[in-house]
Amino acid sequence: MNLSTERLVLRRFRADDAPALAAYRSVPEVARYQSWDAPYSLEQATETVRSFAEGDPEQAGWFQYAIDLDDVLIGDIGLNLADNLQQADLGFTLAPAYQGQGYAAEAVGALLDHLFLTKNLHRVSAECDARNVASARLLERLGFEREGLRRAASWWKGEWTDDLLFGRLHPDWPKP
Repeated sequence: MNLSTERLVLRRFRADDAPALAAYRSVPEVARYQSWDAPYSLEQATETVRSFAEGDPEQAGWFQYAIDLDDVLIGDIGLNLADNLQQADLGFTLAPAYQGQGYAAEAVGALLDHLFLTKNLHRVSAECDARNVASARLLERLGFEREGLRRAASWWKGEWTDDLLFGRLHPDWPKP
């Protein structure tokens, strides 16, 4: 189940990941565009890690990959595999200390390799708040096409937000 790159391992979550998960999910800038609020307690993280560890990456629904650098949790990638097992949505989070060093692109790229080349998925989609410029740029660097803008489409943390929609098709892989 592990996926490896030159520097990273994408793996199942472990109980000892809870403190690191709580730490980066407690950073307000990290939580801003995510479904949780900061601070994120160790108790919440412990329950979240337990739930993530029970997931099955081969089944439809959400599975969360831990992004591991030298046995340290630095972020995660969520993958929502569709019921037809031919398409998926993804999202990613990286601890601030590890941003801007190519880790997110490396991790998401490795997962896309696996999804397109091993699992033979037809399509992978992603969506982000239009203000989340760093995530949008990462998706574009990985060859995702911007497929749309939904204006004021989501009520998010007390305000209406615009959503950017991205997609990547199997025939267009590998990376540009």
